[in-house]
Amino acid sequence: MDFTRRETLALGGAAALTFVLPFRANAAVEDVIAEFTGGAAVGDAGVELTAPEIAENGNTVPIAVSAPGASAIMVLAAGNPTPGVATFNFGPLAASQTASTRMRLAGTQDVIAIAKLADGSFAQSAKTVKVTIGGCGG
Repeated sequence: MDFTRRETLALGGAAALTFVLPFRANAAVEDVIAEFTGGAAVGDAGVELTAPEIAENGNTVPIAVSAPGASAIMVLAAGNPTPGVATFNFGPLAASQTASTRMRLAGTQDVIAIAKLADGSFAQSAKTVKVTIGGCGG
């Protein structure tokens, strides 16, 4: 089988993109987290994320997040084309800092919740959700 120079370059470019794109997706999540936290350190305690271990359908995955004393909670889906799912803001008169919603997941991936606490610190919780039928074009 003989390849032309154009075909060889196209195959090489496709191979390079296949290798580089997964790393860029993780970089996008890191960038969103850094933007939300302003580059501050993120702790592991203070956020409770409730998500199913296995979701039969990625189109409607129920989640709930709670962070007592939080002023804002951001939810991310690390494997989605657009990782940002929602940001919940709580005022000083909020009775509880709890939110629940349904989200769409492209496949098995980590769901991450980051809370900005009242003292200005940040806390994070993550869970892996296994999806049997993809929701974002899958």
